[in-house]
Amino acid sequence: MNFGVIGYGYWGPNVVRNLASLEGSQVRAIAEMSPAAQKRAHKAYPGMHITADAMEVITSPDIDAIAVITPVWTHYELAKAALENGKHVFVEKPFTSNVAQGEKLIDLAIQKNLRVMVDHTFLFTGAVRKISQLLREGTLGRLYYYDSTRVNLGLFQHDINVLWDLAPHDLSIMDYVIDASPEAVVATGQSHLNCHEDVAFMTLYFPENVIAHINVNWLSPVKVRTTLIGGEKRMLVWNDLEADEKVKVYDKGVNITNSEGLYSLLVNYRSGDMWSPQLEQVEALRQELSYFVDCISTGKDPFNDGCAGLRVVKMLEAASESLSKRGSLVYL
Repeated sequence: MNFGVIGYGYWGPNVVRNLASLEGSQVRAIAEMSPAAQKRAHKAYPGMHITADAMEVITSPDIDAIAVITPVWTHYELAKAALENGKHVFVEKPFTSNVAQGEKLIDLAIQKNLRVMVDHTFLFTGAVRKISQLLREGTLGRLYYYDSTRVNLGLFQHDINVLWDLAPHDLSIMDYVIDASPEAVVATGQSHLNCHEDVAFMTLYFPENVIAHINVNWLSPVKVRTTLIGGEKRMLVWNDLEADEKVKVYDKGVNITNSEGLYSLLVNYRSGDMWSPQLEQVEALRQELSYFVDCISTGKDPFNDGCAGLRVVKMLEAASESLSKRGSLVYL
């Protein structure tokens, strides 16, 4: 499988490295406008064809698939051109800048019988796969809430706000592990250093009283990557910065029963063991790209396809609308 990679900035080198090392795939060309990034690519891959012209890569008859690793505002035009030239497409998150663009790309891929995959890398980590398994098996019982904090100092983006930069990780994870779609979104935030919000909070309302909350922030003095998932039977903590025991399951909860009398409730707190399940030790991006190559070879649609990417964009678009109205409820 011959790949062309567009973009060799922050994430592009990781994509090229994994594609170049995978059995059954090779990178034939890299398109990058920055002279400094081109120099880095030349040094890492001396024999690689490197150009500033993305269309040169997209139209090449020697290339089967295109990886678009560029700012989100460029995704639609680049992915559209790749599909029109008969190339399968791997697109960095978020999928597109708006819902209409995502729908057009999905329709085009169907017409051309081509595969589209959106880079939701966390879905291929051992932690998220284990969390999904635990929820499917009912280990936590009926789901109550999903609460994520994803904060750090920087990296500031000039074309999107902190929600569009960091929240796609959590939204794609929620879409994967929660067996329901959100009904409404509320988002609040504030900009301090430029015209884009650098601190934001997003709440999603699901059926059956399930609630999700995401805290994203470019102005935190510390880096935090922690998710709490609460269920009727057990609760789970995922700290992605832990070297070991990233996922911990707590046999803790609350049982409430009615007693005699109109206003009386009996609250029993349950506190049992904590255990940390063994996680698969893999490089998520390598697993994801290997899966993409397999999907192209077999003709099957990946689970993180354009439709999955579109669901995330719909949530982000609703959050942007709520943000502009200072926290109004927006229905999906």
